[in-house]
Amino acid sequence: MKCSKTVLAITLPMLASSVLAAPTEIKVWRHQTGDAEMQASAAMVDRFNQSQDKWKVVVESIPEGAYNESVTAAAMAGQLPCAMTIDQPTVPNFAWSGFIRPLDELMDKADYNTVLEGGKGIFKGRLYSLGQFDVSLVLFSRYSTLKANGIRIPTVDKPWNEKEFEQALSTLKASGDFAYPLDLNAAWGGEWPSYGWAPFLQSFGGDLIDRESYVYADGVLNGDASVAFAEWFKNLVDNNYIDKKPANDKGFVSGRVAMHYTGSWSAESYAEAFGDDLAILPPPDLGNGPVIGGGSWQWSVTKACPHPQGAADFITFLMQPKEIATFVDATSLVPTKPEAAALSKQYRGGGQWNMFYVFSSLYAKTRPATPGYPIISNSFDKAMRDIIDGKDPLDALDMAVDNIEQNIESNRGYGFEL
Repeated sequence: MKCSKTVLAITLPMLASSVLAAPTEIKVWRHQTGDAEMQASAAMVDRFNQSQDKWKVVVESIPEGAYNESVTAAAMAGQLPCAMTIDQPTVPNFAWSGFIRPLDELMDKADYNTVLEGGKGIFKGRLYSLGQFDVSLVLFSRYSTLKANGIRIPTVDKPWNEKEFEQALSTLKASGDFAYPLDLNAAWGGEWPSYGWAPFLQSFGGDLIDRESYVYADGVLNGDASVAFAEWFKNLVDNNYIDKKPANDKGFVSGRVAMHYTGSWSAESYAEAFGDDLAILPPPDLGNGPVIGGGSWQWSVTKACPHPQGAADFITFLMQPKEIATFVDATSLVPTKPEAAALSKQYRGGGQWNMFYVFSSLYAKTRPATPGYPIISNSFDKAMRDIIDGKDPLDALDMAVDNIEQNIESNRGYGFEL
């Protein structure tokens, strides 16, 4: 009996403390976006917190315009949260700087092995971030416009080739019905050329940098295929196929432009304007298959996190197909897992926006996975602006190559061997 009492005296307090223990807090930062996305994100966090009693995620949202500066300042001060959202192209820089840790050492591969390319942040073969969603670049037009001008409707199985695309633009220009046959968002600077126009470069067979070494751009960004792309782009301007300085991006919806190359974010407003006449078309195949930009905001775990497994458990939860499907149906963003697309009302086969998932799964190419990406993006932006303004394409690309390689050399290869 004495022995039993002793056991009870030890066991009961231990049980009581276990029951009463509060869940461990996991501090999370995310960028502020539109109401629908913020509400869907908050609901997702609530579901995670209610699904288990070990961790409690507490979210702080930061205005998107100040987000990167806030993260950088916190990183330098050693005050990063446990988990945070990061724009996918910047992931390699955060990894190289030592601010985030690999997810593949914290998560089961089964939870991310089917994620599309645009849903992963990779640096030197390691997984550092995962995203529930992406967006898709497409050509928007109207069936009535294409049929009236005898232009074939392109499909996933048979997109326009370079010659057909050129003929379509020429025909639409000659019709006299439009100020310009195409809008490529030429007024947008910053990240847009690398995200929106580099896919055309890649469809020609060129690229922004050699993706084997990540230290050479010479012979790639200024190689024959890239120069052919730049000359093709310059011809779009010279032939008045695009407005090189459009006042806004309303040309298509106002009827001034026949086709708009832009993101799936415009789909709902265009569907409202044109109904069943809205044609959502794949990008053209300019020689090496259609290509679109990939990679949006994703989740990462910081090295400052005292409870990395808790942060990883949160990311594992939100990467469940059901969670992704719920999130994308509420936000009209594109799912990054086939299992999630199949569960989604909008993106499953036959769903209203299924083609965006199809394009993302078939055509998406992420931006170069190097910490030096910011100089690549800035240099390509400058080159494209110069080409639009009449500079010789090869000269513009040569200058970009010099800027990129000088920066990489001055940073000792950003972790890659020079």
